[in-house]
Formats: sequence, C-alpha cells, structure tokens
Amino acid sequence: MYRFLLSRRWVGFAVFVLVLAAICAWLGNWQFQRLDSRKDHNALVEKHFKVAPVALATFTAVDKPLSAGDEWTRISARGSYDVAHQYIVKYKTRDEGPGVNVVTPLIMPDGNAILVDRGWFQTAANAAAVTDVPPPPSGTVEISGWMRVNNGADRDAVTPHDGEVRAISSIGAARTVGYDLYDGYVNLRKQTPPSQTPLAPEPMPDMGQGPHFFYALQWFFFGLLALFGWFYFARVEAKETTEREARSTVGATRDGATPG
Repeated sequence: MYRFLLSRRWVGFAVFVLVLAAICAWLGNWQFQRLDSRKDHNALVEKHFKVAPVALATFTAVDKPLSAGDEWTRISARGSYDVAHQYIVKYKTRDEGPGVNVVTPLIMPDGNAILVDRGWFQTAANAAAVTDVPPPPSGTVEISGWMRVNNGADRDAVTPHDGEVRAISSIGAARTVGYDLYDGYVNLRKQTPPSQTPLAPEPMPDMGQGPHFFYALQWFFFGLLALFGWFYFARVEAKETTEREARSTVGATRDGATPG
C-alpha cells in the first residue's frame, strides 16, 4: 500500500518536510532563548534598581568600557555642566508629539566628564533648527541616574554635527570635546539644584517578557503541522492507490469472465 513512499517524488517531499520541521524547531528554541535572555535582563535591572546609587568614580573608571551587565546601574556624580558642548538627539517622538533629547557633558572635579541625557522636550514638527533648548543649572550640581551603554549606530549618527546627533555615544562625542569621557552615558533622574525648565526624563525600561513565548509556540506548531501534512497526504495517496488497484482488479475480473 505504501510502496509509493519510495518513489523519488515522495522521498524528496519527505526530505523537504523534515528540513522545514527542523528549521521551525530551531526557530522555536531560538525564541525560547531570547525569552530566557529577556528574563535575565529584567532580573538584572530589578537588582540594580533595588540598590542605592553608587558614586560614578567608584562604579567605573574613565578608561573602562561598560558591559551589558553594567547598564541600568544607578549612579551619582558631582560636577558642572559644559553647555558649550551640549547637543540634541533628533527624532525622539513621544505620545505628546515630536521632540528631542538634550545631552550635556558633566565635568567633574578631576577634569573627566560623563554625558548626561538630561531629558526630552517637545519641538515643532518640522526640520527647523532647535534654538530654545532649556539650559541646565549653572555651577556645581549633583546628579543621579541610570548608566546606559553607547548606542551602536554608525559614526556619522553618533558624532555631533551643528549640535545634533541621531544617537547617543560617548565615542562619537569624544571626538568633539577636549577632555576624557566615561564610557556610556547617564539617563538623568534627579538633580540638585533642579533646572528652571525641567525636561521629561527617559521612561522606565520595558520589563515585559515580549512576544517570544508565543512566537516559539507558533514555530513549533508550524513544524508539527508540516509533519502532520506529510502523513495526511501519504494516507490520502495510499487510499487512492488502494482504490485504483481495487478498481483495476474488478475490471480485470470482469474482462476475464466468460458467459455461462
């Protein structure tokens, strides 16, 4: 009944289905791995948020690269803002509308500095240059916030041009200042004294698990569906083959019968 499975067409079909099912299984496992990574990331962020801010100089060194595990650590620092090297991050749209983020280096007493994302404010929905950037407090300030790793965008996107960038990176900003920058930057959360015109801080990080679990189930379902489809079509083919053979046998019997 199932001798047809040894034909070239059905062997090729079986190989195709097995490869497809294997790919679906790999993609499903990959989604579960992404889910595990997301859970680990969330657990790390929650751990950082439970710890009081640590002094920047105690947490890291100016010549030390940040790791992914360092991100979202709460830090504190003291210094004065360098408005001369301040720039904006374009195209930062929120629910309120289009806007920009303002990044200002904070120079500390030892002469080193850290980029500070002071927050967001709304701008007009056009390509005009932003000239009304709220200034930071003058003199010495104390800040606290979250450490962030550099954006991995290309050089042109992170290097300030005419006071504007598309992404934040201390590597890009270091090319335009005359002092050493700590790796990464800070999302400002608190500041003393406060700015006369406060900026909207960056929102809390997304602590959800994302769609990875359901995506994994979908890929496993597609793989099982492919296997089921092969067996289903094989069964249909076997049934049709049996019926054809039965009709052929009946026809041959009738043709070979002699009248009495």
